Amino acid sequence: MLDVSIRTSISNLMMWIREELSISYLYITHDLATAKNICDKIGIIYLGKLVEEANVEELVDSPLHPYTQALIAAVPYPDPSVEKSKAIIKGEVPNPIYLPSGCRFHNRCPKMQEICTKEEPILKDRGNGRRVACHFA
Repeated sequence: MLDVSIRTSISNLMMWIREELSISYLYITHDLATAKNICDKIGIIYLGKLVEEANVEELVDSPLHPYTQALIAAVPYPDPSVEKSKAIIKGEVPNPIYLPSGCRFHNRCPKMQEICTKEEPILKDRGNGRRVACHFA
């Protein structure tokens, strides 16, 4: 994390280099607001597993995975008049050494059902380069 002015300067420099040299970046961050401005596509990872992948606009505007929904809901928005989702993640992150059976997110998921505790969801193609790993998304 950098202060806002330095982050903006570095982001602008990265975008300029990307355009000038026609290169791609693998940008790893917890800051979805910055990723939204820098990236064309975003992958969301939970406990080392890709749970959702989509182009930026689609992922931010209509997240499918419950973990993605909670992450997007947690991003601060500067306009208090805009109504935001109240998706909140409950519980504790499991120990990554002893991963839960089935879906890794099931013990914190509001959509959890029995299948989630038994079967790990596969990453399904939802079209337009979008993929999601959830039994109910």
